[in-house]
Amino acid sequence: MKLYYSPGACSLSPHIVLHETGLQHEAILASTKSHQLADGTDYYSINPLGYVPFLVLDNGDTLHEGPAIVQYLADQAPETNLAPASGTMARYHLQEWLNFISTEVHKGFSPLFSADPPEDYKTALRAKVLKRLNWVDEQLSNKAYLMGEQFTVADAYLFTVTGWAQFVGVDISGLKHLLAYRERVLARPAVQAAMKAEGLLK
Repeated sequence: MKLYYSPGACSLSPHIVLHETGLQHEAILASTKSHQLADGTDYYSINPLGYVPFLVLDNGDTLHEGPAIVQYLADQAPETNLAPASGTMARYHLQEWLNFISTEVHKGFSPLFSADPPEDYKTALRAKVLKRLNWVDEQLSNKAYLMGEQFTVADAYLFTVTGWAQFVGVDISGLKHLLAYRERVLARPAVQAAMKAEGLLK
């Protein structure tokens, strides 16, 4: 399978999951600025939406939304316990986290990367994102990962998007549980392997 990614973007989440599962894959850089591959191929000719992540399976089927991609990957390697079994209440709680991260955190950060919004609007956005992250910090006060002691695909996603805080002026220095959580996730060999593959770690 092929994963199209851009360094440090939300595609880092499925990239981490691929390394956690050990599934054979090819990671292909697709710049979100030039929308071209290294060989000059127009990325829009591969993925008409033009964004990452984008997963192309060996049979030609595709997936282009991070929460769907990571659940698919986890289900290909159930022994890794990266996602609870389908149909269980735990699986719905995982989906609850994936949706929360996608809509309340990821989409909260996104406009902050744009030069267009006025600064007062960005200030309000930062406050809203920080409010959501304060709640996440509380949820992490007595457990290692979002679902308890087991690392899941939701953790790969949360780690990815909270890493953006430093680039857009969202101050998470007071969120001690979240910071400790990020250190735990960063210590995972698969996380480091994915980040090194994207040039984010030496």
